[in-house]
Amino acid sequence: MFENHMTNFEELVLPHLDAAYNLARWLTRNTQDAEDVVQEAYLRAFRFFGGFHGGDARTWLLKIVRNTCYTLHKNRGRQTAAPFDEQVHTDIAESQNPETLLRRKAAGQSLNRALEELPTAFREVLVLLEVEGLSYKEIAEVLAIPIGTVMSRLARARHRLRESLSRDLSNENAREGKSTNRSHWRDLQTEQESQSITGELSESEFTNEDADLSK
Repeated sequence: MFENHMTNFEELVLPHLDAAYNLARWLTRNTQDAEDVVQEAYLRAFRFFGGFHGGDARTWLLKIVRNTCYTLHKNRGRQTAAPFDEQVHTDIAESQNPETLLRRKAAGQSLNRALEELPTAFREVLVLLEVEGLSYKEIAEVLAIPIGTVMSRLARARHRLRESLSRDLSNENAREGKSTNRSHWRDLQTEQESQSITGELSESEFTNEDADLSK
């Protein structure tokens, strides 16, 4: 009996270890905490596997991961993010060259930073949809909320994400503009200094020429 239990668990639940870690990592924003959450979640999943009566094992596991994450952080007296106020947030309405690769890396870093700055309620729906590829129905099951709430949170999460990325882009353009201006100013100074030196040399040569002619 135990062997069958273990075999079924390994076949149905263990393949979703990466998905479990991804969700835990995005919720905790900490590698060590994510590992602790996944370990505890799998222990719980194994303990209650007898109550799993078929269906999508990944959705079932991710729900346990999410609940474990919140439980562990509550017990530690910590929060995964700022408290979520539904009403407040409802009102917020090339080629593979080095430069391209650097820009893509910077864009990826900006996206990760923007995601981590989102309230947990927004971050988790985006991760479940965009990273794990869950359907609205599956997300609703994991989060224990109506599908309509899933859709509204996704819309607001995307809106907040776009605002954050636009702000980062504006800041980056401003920094590049300042850098360009400083570079242009240095070029002007260098040109002026060069012209000054050239002028001094020409005057010196002219004076020496006059001296030679007067001899």
